[in-house]
Amino acid sequence: MADAPVTARRHHRHELLRWALLGIAVVVLVVFLLAQRQQGIDVSYGRSPAATARIEEGSSGELSDASVPSVEEMTALVTADPVVRLPGATARWNEQRVREAAGDHPVRILVAPPGLDEDERRRVRDVRNATIRVIGTEVSGGFYQAVPDDLPGWRAQFATADVTDLLVTLIAGLRDAPAPADHDELRWREPTDRELAAVAVDLRATGLHVAAGATLTGVPGDASKNAFPDGARYVALPAQPFGEPLPRYGPALTDLFPGTPIVVMYGLWIEYHGPAADFAELAGASFYGQFAGRLSRYDYPQDNVLAAYLNRVTDIRYSGLFDRPLPYRPVDPLRVALPALPWLFAGCVATFLVLSVRSLRRPDGVGIRRGDPGRGGTPARLAGLTALAVEMSLLTDARSDPALTRGIVKLQAARAALDEELPDRHVRTLLDEAAGELDDGARTLGLASYRPDLYLRGRLS
Repeated sequence: MADAPVTARRHHRHELLRWALLGIAVVVLVVFLLAQRQQGIDVSYGRSPAATARIEEGSSGELSDASVPSVEEMTALVTADPVVRLPGATARWNEQRVREAAGDHPVRILVAPPGLDEDERRRVRDVRNATIRVIGTEVSGGFYQAVPDDLPGWRAQFATADVTDLLVTLIAGLRDAPAPADHDELRWREPTDRELAAVAVDLRATGLHVAAGATLTGVPGDASKNAFPDGARYVALPAQPFGEPLPRYGPALTDLFPGTPIVVMYGLWIEYHGPAADFAELAGASFYGQFAGRLSRYDYPQDNVLAAYLNRVTDIRYSGLFDRPLPYRPVDPLRVALPALPWLFAGCVATFLVLSVRSLRRPDGVGIRRGDPGRGGTPARLAGLTALAVEMSLLTDARSDPALTRGIVKLQAARAALDEELPDRHVRTLLDEAAGELDDGARTLGLASYRPDLYLRGRLS
């Protein structure tokens, strides 16, 4: 029939579209799965040049020449005196607050120097009649160990060797009493003109001031350059006397050297002042949160502590969180499109399934659905009505049946409209009119089976 080539072409196009969509879905799935194998998110700004230090006992100058007596000798000393300070001990505390915390509870404190090796520390811990043992500024007793958990606590511990809060907290734990609130006893003072002038002269000359008693021998060059590419000035002071106000050099030096990073060391406590100061608190909390345990019991020189701190500053700067701008990165089309790939895959698969269902419901490309003979597809309906007209014309003379004649004319017009690819609505209108004429012809013949709806349904059943 004349409509067969048109129907075949459309069916062929549908098949091509269906399999093309399936191919696209497969490609999208493969690309998406391969993208999942790429390296995970790197939250750093880049590869930080900071040195990764592995700290092993005795390799960083943290062991001192100090030693402790035998366990028996220390036990005898603690029996004779409730507070025993071994030679080289550095820890200090507010005695009144500690007495008030102890109350009528007997407390005996053994204070050992920092920088002991493992055997010497074990001997100190083996002194059983000591209620509390202090090694350096590490405070322990029984099954407990008291540690600071904020910047003021670490500052008191490493700037002035103050362990008051640690002792009070540990005594409360030993007594099963509520831990009292921490009390920051550290006080500040403005440096005198003479003190400030002496520091400023060295900073202008070399960028470094080392006060008497400080152990810093020099600024680690690579670590300083990585942490502060534009340069910085350093002040190293020894641990400050307990109970005395500390000279606040940071703000004063910032006024003298505006826009310049200022690093001040009070013993093993490091403060930063200057531009981009937002990161100072993070750097301090991160550094002391990791290393406070080792710094409290060992006798590290300031060189090692400063180098480790500068490496931590470098890591933070390279994270891109503060004053280091992110570099330009060209747009990665895959990364941009990746979130849309699952949706594209789902859309292709859904369309493929819809076309597949339509294809399965079109036997031999005929677009008539069972149970709906007149609405399954325009070419198929034209073919069915044409076959009906041919059969009816065999039973009667078309010239004696005007309805059949009009129906054949309408079918020819519908075929011509379909071949010329006129709007489908126009073709369906012609087919509806042809079906009406053929229906009148069937009633004239008295053959109910030749009525279009029944005839088309019978051909598909």
